[in-house]
Amino acid sequence: MRTVLVSGATGYVGGRLAPRLVEEGYAVRCLVRDRGRLQGRPWVASCDVVQADALRPETLEGAFDGVDTAFFLVHTMQGGRGFHERDLVCARNFAHAAREAGVRRVVYLGALGHDDDAALSTHLRSRHQVADELRAHGPEVIEFRAGVIVGSGSLSFELIRDLSERLPVMICPRWVYTRAQPIAIRDVLSYLVASINVETGSHVVEIGGSQRLSYGDMMRGYARARGLHRLMVPVPGLTPRLSSYWVHLVTAVPVSVARPLIEGLRNEVVADTTTARRLFPHIQPISYDEAVERALARLHANILDTTWYDALSSSGRGRPVELTVTGGMIVERRVRQVNAPPSAVFGAFSSLGGERGWLYLDWTWRIRGMIDRVLGGVGMRRGRRHPEELRVGDVCDFWRVEAVDPDHLVRLRAEMKVPGRAWLQFEAVPHDGGTELRQTAFFAPRGLAGLLYWYSLYPIHGFIFRGLVDGIARMALQVRQPACPPD
Repeated sequence: MRTVLVSGATGYVGGRLAPRLVEEGYAVRCLVRDRGRLQGRPWVASCDVVQADALRPETLEGAFDGVDTAFFLVHTMQGGRGFHERDLVCARNFAHAAREAGVRRVVYLGALGHDDDAALSTHLRSRHQVADELRAHGPEVIEFRAGVIVGSGSLSFELIRDLSERLPVMICPRWVYTRAQPIAIRDVLSYLVASINVETGSHVVEIGGSQRLSYGDMMRGYARARGLHRLMVPVPGLTPRLSSYWVHLVTAVPVSVARPLIEGLRNEVVADTTTARRLFPHIQPISYDEAVERALARLHANILDTTWYDALSSSGRGRPVELTVTGGMIVERRVRQVNAPPSAVFGAFSSLGGERGWLYLDWTWRIRGMIDRVLGGVGMRRGRRHPEELRVGDVCDFWRVEAVDPDHLVRLRAEMKVPGRAWLQFEAVPHDGGTELRQTAFFAPRGLAGLLYWYSLYPIHGFIFRGLVDGIARMALQVRQPACPPD
């Protein structure tokens, strides 16, 4: 059995590719920066997990031993400025380690666009440069170039979805009329899996779905699938910079991601699928409409395996830290005795956020999210992947799940704009035949601004958090049973 290595297994594509390879019978090794981010994913038990960081070559030692094919699915765009340089360093280190270990092939998922196009965006050009770096320093490379990937939780689909759902009248900059060739995530995965057994040699393979559509066509197609009527108003003078702020305010995509993404949307990204048809004649990509229907069906069934913001770099915070009550850490804890089993209490606090909300003065949480969006933060629009199930690395509105201990603990790390670092932790501890519910807020202020922020809002926070812990206790008493098990 050949061993296949998947880097970026906590990301959108990697998190779907790894279980697909397991199903196909491959021995799968996942290379991740934090193995805890894979906690709760049922397929992980069938994989070998290696903790390493492609930015630190010393951590890659031994990661590629016995590997036949290695998938390079690392992209640090969500980490903010300088992602071009970081991606190149990651590619160089990855390729060196793969070559030294005798890996036969590296497979890379990049982006469409013509290299000879002088107007090619910085983002698209950097994706091609990453492939060049892999070829220059490693074994043979199969570079897939794709444009818009359509699937539940994908960045492109969620952008189209947010714009179409929230705006009955859509302002349409020039990039909305740029042609693309959207491809379903299921077809992308089929190409990636099939690349393991393709003929030897390096190849550049452009892939796309069965239709060429403008972004406006895609939004209209989504609206049709949802039974929505949308008016599109052309505004040719709206620059990519202004568009990125508009997207930031209307959708869940932060400006740091929207800016390079929209700059790339001005380039036509249609695929010459000649090589794809020759190497993979058995793969027949589905239409955009069918891809949208499949994505919506999974969303309605609450089946969201991965999302575009799953990647660790999207938090911009690096590895999680162990919380300690020392130094300048401010700790505020509330305790309630609940006459319900720990599983019911855990089910109550692990289902906070998203459509359920925060159980008390929910409008204040939404206002905080609106303020965060105006300040350039993530806001509340990301929701959550599943209404009841949480796993490490999940997003929960403007929080990131940092720790999950089933029937016992959930710890959330704040990703909103705050002058410091903040966490919110919930615990369900057996006590006197019931459960002691512990709700703890941790805040590590950054300088004087952080202290002023905490103490100026302390009365409001105290009022809201007191209502929150009471709401969790009431909800647990109503449920008195474990949360629904994962799919």
